[in-house]
Amino acid sequence: MEVVVLGLLALIAALALLGRKLPVPYPILLVAGGALLSLIPGLPIIHLSPDLVFLIFLPPLLYPAALFTPWRDFRANLRPILLLAIGLVLFTTIVVGCLAHRLIPGLPLAAGIVLGAIVSPPDAVAASAIAERLLVPRRIVTILEGESLVNDATALVAFRFGVAAVATGSIIWGQVCAQFVVVGLGGILVGLIVGLLTAWFQRRIEDPPIEITIALLTPFLAYLPAERLGFSGVLAVVTTGLYYGWRLPEITSSRTRLQAGPVWDMIEFLLNGFIFLLIGLQLPAVVQALSAHSKLQLVWYASAVSLAVIVVRMLWVFPAAYLPYWLLKGLRRHAPYPNWRALVIIGWTGMRGVVSLAAALALPLKTQSGAPFPDRDLILFLTFAVILVTLGGQGLSLPLLIRWLGIEDDQLAQKEECEARLQANQAALARLDEAAGAQSINPGILQRLRAEYEDRIQVLSEVCSRNRSGGPHPIYSSDYEHLAREALRVERATLLRLRNERVINDDVLRRVQHDIDLAEVRLQSPPARGAAH
Repeated sequence: MEVVVLGLLALIAALALLGRKLPVPYPILLVAGGALLSLIPGLPIIHLSPDLVFLIFLPPLLYPAALFTPWRDFRANLRPILLLAIGLVLFTTIVVGCLAHRLIPGLPLAAGIVLGAIVSPPDAVAASAIAERLLVPRRIVTILEGESLVNDATALVAFRFGVAAVATGSIIWGQVCAQFVVVGLGGILVGLIVGLLTAWFQRRIEDPPIEITIALLTPFLAYLPAERLGFSGVLAVVTTGLYYGWRLPEITSSRTRLQAGPVWDMIEFLLNGFIFLLIGLQLPAVVQALSAHSKLQLVWYASAVSLAVIVVRMLWVFPAAYLPYWLLKGLRRHAPYPNWRALVIIGWTGMRGVVSLAAALALPLKTQSGAPFPDRDLILFLTFAVILVTLGGQGLSLPLLIRWLGIEDDQLAQKEECEARLQANQAALARLDEAAGAQSINPGILQRLRAEYEDRIQVLSEVCSRNRSGGPHPIYSSDYEHLAREALRVERATLLRLRNERVINDDVLRRVQHDIDLAEVRLQSPPARGAAH
């Protein structure tokens, strides 16, 4: 088993590297790689425990997604996010459930509803992994990632009631609606309490290893109590992440943020790789369990359900955007008219992934009466099919669709960054002017700092002015970046020569090299999510 784990790690790295060379989102490569790997004879069959998937994979994958979600943008787009995360998920559940019931002979309606709940939520991991590589307006990315954070809770609650309906043979809709509200609000309350306690604790310590350890435990501290109390663990994790992410800049030190970033990046990379590879590894075993169905039937069922999932989303997105705009006068005064091109992108970006897989694997083997769960293997197969079709079909075609529609990045993040840097440097220079009157300040040091800030302000003022008047301009020009990188390369080479000639030791090398590395990071594009803790 140790060899298998090491082999999977190596395959994750190889496929991720291949994904950098090809215009293919790496989750698709990982799923395909897992499916091909499962065809190799002699490999042990890996069975995924539902509890393991929900507990080990879901909280640490959802938490950083919520942690680094901009709260201002999330709140500003709350209406479309909730319409997708609640309304669309329930609509998809019902439509797919009824379709499967009519299409598949002998499949009870309650089992169809279970299938609909399983395949209804687009996946946060897949959406982030694909959307982050595409240059689209920030509002589109905010809506997609915000939807994928909340919709898991809706789908899993619907899944829970669907399974109960299969087991008991009946369902009371009034009770379902009331419990849905209680489960959701309870998860939010637990998440908020955990977020408050975590922020209180982090504010009182300044030790990066301890703070990072607490940060890694936080999603589990939110998920487990909520689930034990019968609330939504997913909403608890998301609420904790959103709250703590808002407080993060003021309660953590720079050392903690710089050290925690690579930790989160590595965890997300490995967990993403494992879960998508394991999806592919499970597929052949599921297909073998469906020998009672012909291949043509399986292809027909899979095509119909996958097409329904895609079409239902497209049919929902446009009325959900335009009807509130037409019916609510206040919305017309404050919100821009919905852009149909942006709605097409939102409608087409509906990749399924880890949550659908975990829910399918959580299906019980038997009902309360002791009878086998109806068409359990078929539901598993159809779930895999939807994951593969949406990841492969929609994920691969999304860049082409964006280019065909002429969708371009609005560069709002870059413009805001320039303004923020300018105001921060102006405030710092004003503070230096205040300190100039203190007798304890060395005039030479003060003048040196003033010169540095004045130079930055001059450059930033020019860049921000060009951004306001026209298209966005980078803070660092290509010539500046090239010369700066060349100078840093020479610095590194000189340090290595001094170390090799025994002039300095390795500790000195690492300390100076760390400063050079930080200088090079400043030249790069705006930091990814991992740049914050």
